[in-house]
Amino acid sequence: MILYWVAVLAISTLLYVLLDGFDLGIGILFAGARSGAVRESMMSAITPSWDGNETWLVATGVVLWGAFPVVYATLLSAFYLPLLLMLAGLILRGVAFEFRHRTERWRWLWDTSFAGGSLVATFTQGLTVGALVEGLPISNGHYVGGDFGWLSAFALLCGIGLCIGYALLGASCFVRKCDGELRDLGYRLIRRLSLSLLVFLIAVFVIALAENLRVMERWLERPYLLVFPAIGVLAATMLASGIRRRRDAAPFPMVAIIFAAAFGTLAISFWPYMIPFSITIDQAAAPHSSLAFMFWGAGLFVFPLTLLYTAVNYTVFKGKISPAEAHYQRETSHERSAQISTATKEGLS
Repeated sequence: MILYWVAVLAISTLLYVLLDGFDLGIGILFAGARSGAVRESMMSAITPSWDGNETWLVATGVVLWGAFPVVYATLLSAFYLPLLLMLAGLILRGVAFEFRHRTERWRWLWDTSFAGGSLVATFTQGLTVGALVEGLPISNGHYVGGDFGWLSAFALLCGIGLCIGYALLGASCFVRKCDGELRDLGYRLIRRLSLSLLVFLIAVFVIALAENLRVMERWLERPYLLVFPAIGVLAATMLASGIRRRRDAAPFPMVAIIFAAAFGTLAISFWPYMIPFSITIDQAAAPHSSLAFMFWGAGLFVFPLTLLYTAVNYTVFKGKISPAEAHYQRETSHERSAQISTATKEGLS
């Protein structure tokens, strides 16, 4: 039963990283959009799915809370400030996403909020992962690092690296979902961001060696871990080939495989720890009765239905968004806003 919930947690986390990662990446790239038409096309690319993507963040939190309460309590104690900033960023970008269509005069404010919220949320997620890789100060199963025990140069570097990675996912989504100017922009950005991500990975590897991080010992103990980097290198090679041949279907799945390979590398490197290298899976797990009780509800019905909903959603909205469709969505949004405004005034009068 414990392994089942470990699998659910791993799948939920990976799906969140991949699915919310690309729309957070589009939010980061949103700040560099030079025209209103490009910004509307960016919004149209994520409109059908962005709300559902964050479902997986909720699922991850619920599984931690119910199945691994020790990890839930420890992470909240350690990352209280970063998690608050992440949630504030997600809330801000959600509000901005809805409100930017309601105004012309203040649209610049909501556009800035959307990009800023995406950047803050992504950076704090990367910072959290970096702090976990470096190791948290934990004694007798309790976090003892204080308010800023997670703060380090390595963690900050990982925050920057995840911003680059999510932006790469966002650029590959432009190629998959858009035509015209935004598609061409996606191809240009993928080249630059791929190189930036490579530089980041080299820097992380050098720092890990210099600081003699414990995670590096796992690579010597478990040489089979090299399978995941090999998969990542193969995906990167196919990504380069897809870009050169302008195959629109190639970039997004290849970047997703690179992320999945990195996730698998970390997960197996940490095994059997949930908080490396302090709290094991068995130490973190709730009693068997609690895990079984959760299984008959969330495990047997909610989790599979959420997977099914996500699959159906991406199947239905798998086509490209043309500039004309984005213009139509923008005009429809303005008409809807005007109707709401008129109805409100009539109701008040």
